[in-house]
Amino acid sequence: MAAKRGTKTSMKNMEKELLCPVCQEMYKQPLVLPCTHNVCQACAREVLGQQGYVGHGGDPSSEPTSPASTPSTRSPRLSRRTLPKPDRLDRLLKSGFGTYPGRKRGALQPQVITFPCPACQGDVELGERGLAGLFRNLTLERVVERYRQSVSVGGAILCQLCKPPPLEATKGCTECRATFCNECFKLFHPWGTQKAQHEPTLPTLSFRPKGLMCPDHKEEVTHYCKTCQRLVCQLCRVRRTHSGHKITPVLSAYQALKDKLTKSLTYILGNQDTVQTQICELEETVSGQQAKEEVSQLVRGLGAVLEEKRTSLLQAIEECQQERLARLSAQLQEHRSLLDGSGLVGYAQEVLKETDQPCFVQAAKQLHNRIARATEALQMFRPAASSSFRHCQLDVGREMKLLTELNFLRVPEAPVIDTQRTFAYDQIFLCWRLPPHSPPAWHYTVEFRRTDAPAQPGPARWQRREEVRGTSALLENPDTGSVYVLRVRGCNKAGYGEYSEDVHLHTPPAPVLHFFLDGRWGTSRERLAISKDQRAVRSVPGLPLLLAAERLLTGCHLSVDVVLGDVAVTQGRSYWACAVDPASYLVKVGVGLESKLQESFQGAPDVISPRYDPDSGHDSGAEDATVEALPPFAFLTVGMGKVLLGPAASAHAGLTGRDGPAAGCTVPLPPRLGICLDYERGRVSFLDAVSFRGLLECPLDCSGPVCPAFCFIGGGAVQLQEPVGTKPERKVTIGGFAKLD
Repeated sequence: MAAKRGTKTSMKNMEKELLCPVCQEMYKQPLVLPCTHNVCQACAREVLGQQGYVGHGGDPSSEPTSPASTPSTRSPRLSRRTLPKPDRLDRLLKSGFGTYPGRKRGALQPQVITFPCPACQGDVELGERGLAGLFRNLTLERVVERYRQSVSVGGAILCQLCKPPPLEATKGCTECRATFCNECFKLFHPWGTQKAQHEPTLPTLSFRPKGLMCPDHKEEVTHYCKTCQRLVCQLCRVRRTHSGHKITPVLSAYQALKDKLTKSLTYILGNQDTVQTQICELEETVSGQQAKEEVSQLVRGLGAVLEEKRTSLLQAIEECQQERLARLSAQLQEHRSLLDGSGLVGYAQEVLKETDQPCFVQAAKQLHNRIARATEALQMFRPAASSSFRHCQLDVGREMKLLTELNFLRVPEAPVIDTQRTFAYDQIFLCWRLPPHSPPAWHYTVEFRRTDAPAQPGPARWQRREEVRGTSALLENPDTGSVYVLRVRGCNKAGYGEYSEDVHLHTPPAPVLHFFLDGRWGTSRERLAISKDQRAVRSVPGLPLLLAAERLLTGCHLSVDVVLGDVAVTQGRSYWACAVDPASYLVKVGVGLESKLQESFQGAPDVISPRYDPDSGHDSGAEDATVEALPPFAFLTVGMGKVLLGPAASAHAGLTGRDGPAAGCTVPLPPRLGICLDYERGRVSFLDAVSFRGLLECPLDCSGPVCPAFCFIGGGAVQLQEPVGTKPERKVTIGGFAKLD
């Protein structure tokens, strides 16, 4: 009983699914449009007629004749449509639909009929055959019939062949497409005729064929074309129209679609709580009841605060009033005694009546003092306390302005990325700010991803860092040699705001090498000023350089100021960056073998000698060697805001640019220079540390520990790139001195 009751309830609830979108009544002989929506056949014909398509409402042969359809036997209560006349069919054929004997195929341009679907509000093409090329939705008809039976819509079904008044129908005939009472069924199905073989069915108002028939060939459909997504018969299957299409038996399509529908329906039925929750959320979204309650609660809270403040202010005024009353009570009492009929005045009047002079003098002396003080107070009247309450005035202008401007909180606007402070080094540092008039943000969400990561199916996946406080974020351990795209958005009580513009950051091509400048390993240390944090150095040549420059043509030794890093590289790939002051006269940035660097410190190199070139890697007659060895030094020359890619570097050190040998050309000095050392390959690359564009690449002798080195000729300054993260401990030995690695 419970199952039947539940079935009836579900049948009643689905009535809106059984209504035609045109007539808003239950479907009658529904047709399936190409957009998969349904419409009554009669309604479709009426719509086509309104569109100017006359005679294209369907195939007349689809309605077989029945006893109830002839004029002599049709009941006057049954409103059945008349069949098209033969001359109308002739006009239909001649208008370009179908073929007929004597017509050349393609002689006339076929007319394509469009039907305005009332469900999706789109125009669908019906082809040149119009409604005759559509399938009838027999399943929907059966559902409508079961629904009518469950809710008893329409009352009893009457016999279509009885004389008025008709009797209730007891049988139906699919072949005759009519309902009969017992007597009429026997009358129209006599023994010994072919109609006697018709099988009676239950009475119904909608007669359907036994199976779904192909509208083109009137054959039962047996296959399903996946390419066209249409049921086809055997004749359709062999026609050229479906040549090369994926066609499967209708049983396979039935089973696959039934499994999908069953799975989806099972999922929906198993998540009814979720559906109900989402319904409540949608209803709340529409009604806004929660928002109304929140606003009302906040306003009530403001009212409570104002009421509490009003009580406290009134209490303060009351206390001030009591204080004034205490201060003015004596003065008030004194002035009241001066009134006519008061105690002091009356007493004085009675004393004045005394005639005994000694007694009067005795009594009046004290009274006169009191009257004198009262007279003085009357003549020099001044209240003992202020007469106004000006100190109790309120200035509510600011509060009134705030209350007037009280409005709903808006989400934060899209943050603006601070490109000057955002960079990628050992870690990625992202900095941003909100626009000037943006609502405040309580916290931020930072999203990032690699753009050069292997492609994965589906949309790009962002990694997310939630509830970031402040206006900066640190992304640790990024992959080397990658490009990251980052974005950020703010959040407050009103929700999340828009994302900022994407910012792309290149990470270094190798792990970052952390080191400090070591003043103990350089020449002319008295002219090198190293900062306290040992990450910046400035060369101050002073008077010795001027004196040397005066004797330059006579031959002299001019010292090169050199400073090294406190770390030696013995394996792997390393990267570091530095900024050279554009005002520097001549600075060389690079690396060199520890042993060769120590040898160069033994004496002052002769910068005038043609045999000296710090880029060549030797300062003796090594040019005469028969075997060309790898240079022990690799330097990039920077001076006066330019990067020199000179012929000396190309000839002696084998420097090569990205597009070939560098021969005496210069490029503008970038904000930061990057040095990438590949110890195993014995190669050094010099890069623009901002765009990571390659400047030079050269070989290097890596037979021993290799140290970062900086050379100064004249004034200059170098600043090492600050690491974003914490400098790890390191320990490497250079020339017997213990170094942190």
